[in-house]
Amino acid sequence: MLRIRGKVQGVGFRPFVWQLAQKLNLTGDVCNDGAGVLVRLVSLPDAFISELHALCPPLARIDSVEQTLMQWETPPQDFTIRHSAGSKMNTQIVPDAATCPDCLREMNDPTDRRYRYPFINCTHCGPRFTIIKAMPYDRPNTVMAAFPLCPACESEYRNPMDRRFHAQPVACPECGPQISWQCGEQKLAREEALKAAIAALKDGKIVAIKGLGGFHLAVDARNDAAVSRLRARKHRPTKPLAVMLSDSQCLPAEVVARLDTPAAPIVLMAKSALHGLSTFIAPGLSEVGVMLPANPLQHLLLQDFGGPLVMTSGNLNGKPPAITHQQALEELADIADGWLLHNRDIVQRMDDSVVRADGEVLRRARGFAPDALPLPPGFDALPPIFAAGSDLKNTFCLLRGNQAVLSPHLGDLAEDGVEQQWQKARESMFDAWDFTPERVAVDAHPGYHSSRLGHAMGLTMSKVLHHHAHAVACLAEHAWPLDGGDVIALTLDGIGYGENDQLWGGECLRVNYRDCEHLGGLPAVALPGGDLAARQPWRNLLAHCEAFVPHWQQRPETAVVRSQNWSLLATAITRGINAPLASSTGRLFDAAAAALNCAPLQQSYEGEAACRFEALASQSSQCLHPVTLPFIDGKLDLATFWQQWLNWHDCAAARAWAFHDALAKGFADLARTHAQRVSIRTIAFSGGVLHNRLMRERFSYHLADFNLLFPTLLPAGDGALALGQALVAAALFTLPSQG
Repeated sequence: MLRIRGKVQGVGFRPFVWQLAQKLNLTGDVCNDGAGVLVRLVSLPDAFISELHALCPPLARIDSVEQTLMQWETPPQDFTIRHSAGSKMNTQIVPDAATCPDCLREMNDPTDRRYRYPFINCTHCGPRFTIIKAMPYDRPNTVMAAFPLCPACESEYRNPMDRRFHAQPVACPECGPQISWQCGEQKLAREEALKAAIAALKDGKIVAIKGLGGFHLAVDARNDAAVSRLRARKHRPTKPLAVMLSDSQCLPAEVVARLDTPAAPIVLMAKSALHGLSTFIAPGLSEVGVMLPANPLQHLLLQDFGGPLVMTSGNLNGKPPAITHQQALEELADIADGWLLHNRDIVQRMDDSVVRADGEVLRRARGFAPDALPLPPGFDALPPIFAAGSDLKNTFCLLRGNQAVLSPHLGDLAEDGVEQQWQKARESMFDAWDFTPERVAVDAHPGYHSSRLGHAMGLTMSKVLHHHAHAVACLAEHAWPLDGGDVIALTLDGIGYGENDQLWGGECLRVNYRDCEHLGGLPAVALPGGDLAARQPWRNLLAHCEAFVPHWQQRPETAVVRSQNWSLLATAITRGINAPLASSTGRLFDAAAAALNCAPLQQSYEGEAACRFEALASQSSQCLHPVTLPFIDGKLDLATFWQQWLNWHDCAAARAWAFHDALAKGFADLARTHAQRVSIRTIAFSGGVLHNRLMRERFSYHLADFNLLFPTLLPAGDGALALGQALVAAALFTLPSQG
């Protein structure tokens, strides 16, 4: 008997095993259950195991194959596929997968019965996680239970030789979901619905489109007026918009390699390499996010439209994307000109994933979640642990045994409606994995929404420092063993709760899975106005000037501050009124961006000033400069840094580049000093600042003689924080004194 674990359900694994058994003339059976796939054989030749691995279906992944002996009461005379058996969930749910080439070919074949059908799929592609209500993954446990199979689909579904054997979303125009168009009193179905949507898009209108895991808002990406109208209606003045392309011709090979995968993510690429797009797609940035159609409806839209479309999340500013018709029709009423709908329900919200061409994941959602993550060596036989994550870019984590499952990206828990979706997603994933947590890990910040939600579960609690969790998530990605010893960690972000009620954001730490020692970092600087400092970069320039730049009012770089009512704010800083201290790298970036006049007075999205600042720096080649960031008693010397940088008069791009280089070298020197003192050769990086490519590049240059661990497969920012929280709690659980 073979117990096969991994991504082996919903990927055509049972028919693959059946076909392999037929090929080798074996007898026995195969079935799905909560633990994966169970294969029972009368005899087991070596060829079966080797071909099991070598010929594995494209969406499947085998993590382990366990063999045990069994006795048959009556040995079978053939090989059969048994019905799924319900048991405790310990397998993996496969992420939704982009339309495969075979289905795409059939969809465009006029002789095929699924010609132009917007929901064509097979075992190699289509929705998975977004339609699952319970495990095992069988049609009655999905939203497809509402669509009884027609005889033709039933035949395919029951035939082990067919590509659609037990493809749970299988359907056709006769028995499956259908699209519809709604615009005022106008209501159309099927092809007429698609034609109406295309006509609206060609007329420069905004169309709300129901997808796999939520709604998108689409407009012609070449039409300045249409894109501007979308921005105005959505109250999204500058945040970049993703563009869906009909094909990947003329794109760089490394971009195509990321686009043309089952995950079909948004891939960031140089804006200069694309031509003909509206200038309002990604204002002030050097990158633009591009994607290919990820489902059949999107393929039909792009084919018929004949050009690129903006595809941005279908939500009101400050709300999560809509997933139901009622939400879309009500919440998008003042944005969309028409709605392209369908009658297949969405169980799980799923945003588009965002990656870079080098594989760095910035947002982990559709196509990646909920892939299970193997835990590093030393973590096994763990009790069920739930980690609530952060408040921004929230994901939560389910950890059990030797695996962890990160939820898809959910967003900012403070936004209206996101907490409700968080609760629903948590309940749904608990049900699907048959998961009952025994412990909860939360951020140490007492004011976090996520911490409050974790506390409300009433279980044994672990409070984890924000930056300890960041560093541990990076260690886990690189399979750093539980007993692997200490590393030096540089954790750079906007703000996080540190020791003794301090607010951290630019720290050098000594870290292992259980312990976190603060070694130094940026000095704490006031956040004038508290949370307002994160939204108005000029406030941070004022705070840094007040702290480190004498006679700053005489400098031209401070014009943006002097144009504001700054004197009262300066008094508040001096008196400590609504001006908490934080050692924030993110706010340092904001201050420098304001000094070079590339930051808005009011940021319309998180990190806008820093992104523009990086784009400005990318316009400069590597240059010699006099700017340094020394450290004194473990604290980086920002007084020297600011005075050298402000007194070096070069072009804005060169000054932006020098800022990045000097900041990286200052932190690198600090990390090197502490690493050499205790003979550590590994340095880990984490925090949202590590999504800055130039900072990564300069760290790699200044610390080339060390073993460097950068987050890549998991987000450097808060999107992977829950994994770090869960592993810190798990490591403390595994202490010998606790059994």
